[in-house]
Amino acid sequence: MSTTSPLEKAGATTGNWLDERVGASKVVRGFSRKIFPDHWSFMLGEVALYSFVILLLSGTFLTFWFIPSAAETTYNGPYAPLAGQHVSEAFDSTLHLSFEVRGGLLMRQVHHWAALVFVVSMIVHMFRIFFTGAFRKPRELNWVIGMVLALLALIEGFLGYSMVDDLLSGNGLRIAQAIILGIPVVGSYVSFFLFGGEFPGEAFIPRFFVLHVLLIPAIMLVLITVHLILVVVHKHTQYPGPGRTNNNVVGFPLFPIYTAKAGGFFFIVFGVIALMGALFQINPVWIYGPYDPSPIGAGAQPDFYMGFLDGAVRIMPGFVEFEIWGHTVSPNIFIPTLVVPGLMVTPALLYPWIEQWVTGDKREHHLLDRPRNAPTRTALGVMAITAYVLLWISGGNDIIATHLHLSISDITYFLRGGVFVLPALAYVITKRICIGLQRKDREKVLHGRETGRVFRTEEGEVFELHAPLSAEDRWLLVGFDSPEPARALPATDASGVRRPGGALEKLRQKVSRFYFEDRVAPVTPAELAAAHHHGEHEEVSASGGARPEVESGH
Repeated sequence: MSTTSPLEKAGATTGNWLDERVGASKVVRGFSRKIFPDHWSFMLGEVALYSFVILLLSGTFLTFWFIPSAAETTYNGPYAPLAGQHVSEAFDSTLHLSFEVRGGLLMRQVHHWAALVFVVSMIVHMFRIFFTGAFRKPRELNWVIGMVLALLALIEGFLGYSMVDDLLSGNGLRIAQAIILGIPVVGSYVSFFLFGGEFPGEAFIPRFFVLHVLLIPAIMLVLITVHLILVVVHKHTQYPGPGRTNNNVVGFPLFPIYTAKAGGFFFIVFGVIALMGALFQINPVWIYGPYDPSPIGAGAQPDFYMGFLDGAVRIMPGFVEFEIWGHTVSPNIFIPTLVVPGLMVTPALLYPWIEQWVTGDKREHHLLDRPRNAPTRTALGVMAITAYVLLWISGGNDIIATHLHLSISDITYFLRGGVFVLPALAYVITKRICIGLQRKDREKVLHGRETGRVFRTEEGEVFELHAPLSAEDRWLLVGFDSPEPARALPATDASGVRRPGGALEKLRQKVSRFYFEDRVAPVTPAELAAAHHHGEHEEVSASGGARPEVESGH
């Protein structure tokens, strides 16, 4: 007598039907056996993915009540300070969501916090990839996809922030329109196209709504799907360690272990964001009021991901504006808002190929670097972070001045010089720290780790006893590549023919020296054997004959 339940029969029938038509069993079997390494830093990408899912869910809820229209209406809701005021339907529906829809305010705040977590986790995830060299061949395309996703996230956040039509977002939108007008020649045409006429107009809210809920999320969803497919195709990178090579992956299978862990982590992220939405107020538009082009709120600040643009504008000197052929040219807007971001984004997009060109390394890399073992790359990353943070701080120069009772002019002048001096200083300090850590690792491999025990010989010599490293720890400290600077090639080959691309090759050699001139080579097996042999001869006895009970190596 069969004991199979109706549910099991239905599942078996459905599975068999899918397997016969699309070969589902092969796909599931192959995918479930995919191995993923386990490290806490890999969760940064998962946080970005899960917060994006939360954005889709909460955003879908909000679209049921939000009205994307700039048409004027009279507010008659429960918030008394705005009763009877003329507001847009977008602003009115936002207040209706916040005060009259059950769970509406919670979902608004969950959506806003999830957006901030999405951007933060994506940026930190990108820096993890950069510092560990996970962008190298064959993952260059995935690096570009990640950069495009980060840029789309910034645009998506700004659009969602702006279409509520409150005073704070309206001020930010006015600044964005000024940035567009700062584009030489075509700025006014782009502004008219985007806003459907003079600013602010009534066309921008429906247009922003379509971009925010349909076009950009669809593009992001496609890019995320491609990104995850490439992760599976290329196999996941892993940190170096014994038994880990470029030809294997040490970790856990997707099913059931990694699936269970990832599912649990999703609910943790969801819970934390929901808790933030319930406890921490964000974007209280009813306090700001509806947008009016004439006033501006004191201490108005954009979200952090747009703050660096505002800061760049604030510290840009105004004297660079000039007139030519009767037209006013304003580089004081164009340079900080378009040129500076372009100088930041373009090298970042091309960096995998830049480093590949400098090193001449065309190999596939599946093992990650320790940041200290790539000191120039790490220093460049810290330099970029320093520049970004300084521009972000510049966006709050007025808040700093009022709260700390300082001169806003002095703060501005300091930041103007700081964006040139401090990133360069951060580069030098970071590179010195990385090289110092490399030297410390080399010393540890050759002489062992410090034990904190001091030994005194009969002759009065005093030294600290060192214990040898385990094979795993030693492997981690010696198992890395340390490229040498590119050597100069003769101007002509063996036949006396001038080599092609001589100028480009000279440039590559100069950049290579910049990258690798300061280097600490990993310990070779011969050096390690010599150090151990030397350590055995220096072992001494505390009682005059037999060796003390400590491991060799000193």
